[in-house]
Amino acid sequence: MTGTILAVCISGKKGEQKRPVDEIALVPHVGIPGDAHAGDWHRMLSLLSAASVRRLQEKVAVPLLPGAFAENVLVDGIEVHTLPVGTKLRVGSALCEVTQIGKECHADCAIRRQAGDCVMPREGVFARVLETGSARAGDTVEVLA
Repeated sequence: MTGTILAVCISGKKGEQKRPVDEIALVPHVGIPGDAHAGDWHRMLSLLSAASVRRLQEKVAVPLLPGAFAENVLVDGIEVHTLPVGTKLRVGSALCEVTQIGKECHADCAIRRQAGDCVMPREGVFARVLETGSARAGDTVEVLA
């Protein structure tokens, strides 16, 4: 199963929307250098399906741009939240492993305040980086057997 990366995004602070960038580096024990969620933990990379964003966009009048849900990687063609924990993914050229599906949304979620809902608690996917690589819009996300 293969999807396409629509955007890669970072932010300097936790709890804020991320902004699209041209390319992200993915580094084991770090995640994305310069991103607020970088560090040696199980949520060093976040992914969200474009389909999840589209479903919510149909319900709200606020434009939902890439990074609106603080996702690092916006993926089209794969419903990432359906992948089981432990799934290995090739994200661009990096090898990653799904570690968590969904999360508890913090009380001051910027997108929840703006749109009235946030999909990350239900459909956001978190991963750790196993092998160094990079990713950019147009690259693929491949689910590995």
